[in-house]
Amino acid sequence: MANLLTSLSLPGYIAKPRAVWLSFTRRLAAVMPKGLYVRSLLIVILPMIILQVVITYVFMERHWQLVTHQLSKALVQDIAAVIDIHNSYPQDVGDKVLTRIAQERMNIDIEFMPKGPLPPPLPKPFFSIVDVALSNEIRRQIGRPFWLDTVGRSKLIEIRILLDNSILRVVAYRSAAYASNSYIFLLWMLGTSCVLIVVALAFLRNQIRPILRLVTAAEAFGMGRDAELKPRGAREVRRAGYAFIEMKRRIERAIEQRTAMLTGVSHDLRTILTRFKLSLALIGDNPEALEMQKDIEEMQRMLEAYLAFARGDSGEASARIDMRKFLDGLRGEAERHGADVAVAYSGDPFVMVRPAAFKRCLFNLISNALAHAQNVQIDAQRDQRFLTVHIDDDGPGIPPDRREDVFRPFFRLDAARNQDTGGTGLGLAIALDIARSHGGDITLGDSPLGGLRATVRVPV
Repeated sequence: MANLLTSLSLPGYIAKPRAVWLSFTRRLAAVMPKGLYVRSLLIVILPMIILQVVITYVFMERHWQLVTHQLSKALVQDIAAVIDIHNSYPQDVGDKVLTRIAQERMNIDIEFMPKGPLPPPLPKPFFSIVDVALSNEIRRQIGRPFWLDTVGRSKLIEIRILLDNSILRVVAYRSAAYASNSYIFLLWMLGTSCVLIVVALAFLRNQIRPILRLVTAAEAFGMGRDAELKPRGAREVRRAGYAFIEMKRRIERAIEQRTAMLTGVSHDLRTILTRFKLSLALIGDNPEALEMQKDIEEMQRMLEAYLAFARGDSGEASARIDMRKFLDGLRGEAERHGADVAVAYSGDPFVMVRPAAFKRCLFNLISNALAHAQNVQIDAQRDQRFLTVHIDDDGPGIPPDRREDVFRPFFRLDAARNQDTGGTGLGLAIALDIARSHGGDITLGDSPLGGLRATVRVPV
C-alpha cells in the first residue's frame, strides 16, 4: 500500500499535465505568426469570428428553429383540418370545394389521388430544420404514413399522406414552413464583418507604422548611421520614441565628451613626445640616442593605437561605397607592402558603411593574416541583408578554445601567432569594435587553406 501511495504521489500527477501543456504551447508558438501586425490582426479578428459563430449558432438553434417549428405546426394544422373535413364530407363535390378553400384561404394546393403505395423515401438533407420539424408535426398531429420532399423544388414543399381511401397530395410554398429570410441575416453578418475587418486593418496599420519607424531608427543608430525619428502614434509608442531620442542624445554626448577628452590627451602626449624628439636631436648621433629614438617611435605607435581603439572612429558618417573597388584598393595596399592577396566578390557591390573605419577593420584582419601566413584570400558576398567577408590564410591558425580570447585588448597568444612583432595587441580588438559599431560581428573558424578564417558580417 505504501508503494502504491508513493507511485500516486501528487507531484508526479502534476508534472505530466505540465509537460503536456508545455509541449502544446511550444507547438502553438511554432505555428503562430511572429509579426506584430499579424498578431494584432488576429487579436481583433479571432474574437469577431468567434462572436459571429456563437451568434449564428444561437440564432439558428433558437430563433430559426422556433420560427420554423411554429410555421411547420401551423401548416400541418391546416393539413389536418383538410383531412378532418375530407373524412367528414367524403363526396366529390366536397373535395372540389375543399380544394378551392385550401388554395384561396390556406395558400396550399391539395389533390386527392387514388390510393396506392407511397413513393420511396428520399435521402434526408444534411442540415434541414424544416424537414425535421414537418416530420415531427405530421407524426404528432396526423399520425398517418406520409412522404415528404423538401429538396426537389427549392421554393416548394410536397407532402403526401396516406388516407383510408386515397392519398392526399399537398404542395405548399417553402416559406409557409420555414423562415426563408435567413440569407439576409447572413449577408448582414458578413457585410458588417468585412467592414469591421477593413477598419481594423487601417487602424492597426496606423498604430504599427510608428513602431516600425522606431525599429528602423534603432537599427540605423546601432549600425552607426543617421537615425532621425519623430515620435507619433499612441501615447505609449510616443513615450518609447522620446525615450529612444533621449538615449541617443546621451550616447552621442558621451561619445563627444570622450572624443574631446582623447583629443586633449593626444595633443598633450604628442607635445611631450615632440619635446623628447627635439632633445634627442640636440644630443646628436650616438648609440644611446638611437635607442631612445626607437623607444619614442614605439611609444608614438602605441599611443596612436590606443587612441584609435578608444576613439573607435565613431565620428565618421556612413557612405554608400563600391565594395568591389574597396577590396581592390586593399589588395593594392597589401601589394605595396610586398604581399600577394587574392580577392573575389559576388553580389551587389554597393554597401552602406563607414569607409575609413571599415577599411581599418579589414586591414587589421589582413595584416594579422599576412604576419603569420604565406597565402591570404578574401572572399566577399552580399545578399539582401548582409555583407559577408571571409579572410582565409594558410598559417598555423588559432586553437578553437582561444579564438574568443584574441579579441580582448592587449591579449597575446604563444609563439604560434600574435607574437611581439611591434604590435600592441589591439588589432583584432579594434576590428571587432568597428564591426559591432556597424551592427555586425567577427567570427573565427577553420580556413579551407588550412589556417584561420576570419569572417566579418555586417548588415547592409
